Amino acid sequence: MTDSMSGRARALGIVAVLGGSLVLAACENAIIPGSPEDPHPPGTGLPGTEGPKGSVFGEGGLDLTRLTGIGSDEEDRGGVLGVNSFLWRASLDTISFMPLASADPFGGVIITDWHSLPETPNDRFKVTVYILDRQLRADGLRVSMFRQSRAGNGADWQPQPVATKTVTQMEDQILTRARQLRSAATAGSG
Repeated sequence: MTDSMSGRARALGIVAVLGGSLVLAACENAIIPGSPEDPHPPGTGLPGTEGPKGSVFGEGGLDLTRLTGIGSDEEDRGGVLGVNSFLWRASLDTISFMPLASADPFGGVIITDWHSLPETPNDRFKVTVYILDRQLRADGLRVSMFRQSRAGNGADWQPQPVATKTVTQMEDQILTRARQLRSAATAGSG
């Protein structure tokens, strides 16, 4: 399954590069409105020369600097991400000791790779964090944890159960950190 996923990722990367190249190639000979090459400069009365239009992202355009949501009407939402940015940042902070396999800030999914603690080299863990809401709420977060132990011969990893208490503790750590981040952000804006 991992080989097919990496194959898909590689294929998507190739498609993205080719698509970007086509877009850039199409723009190569484009005439910029208002430039000396523009046959119909603004104000000539022809359709499409009325002057600047609004952005497709709304008034003010796309602002990627507002990831904390400070000053917005809904500070609890935490910015322009698809999910609550405080929960997102807190999740990354909490699992920062584990290597990341993937992170999707718009879908709200963080997946780590397998990680063994130095104290227990025959056990390894993998974590998936789901941020389910744009509000900073306890039910807007779900953590799934997986554990494997090395078999007697040392070659095979066998799935093992994870205590519910362990998952709950990680969720609590993330929520506590998210509240700290929100508190620090609102204190800094006031």
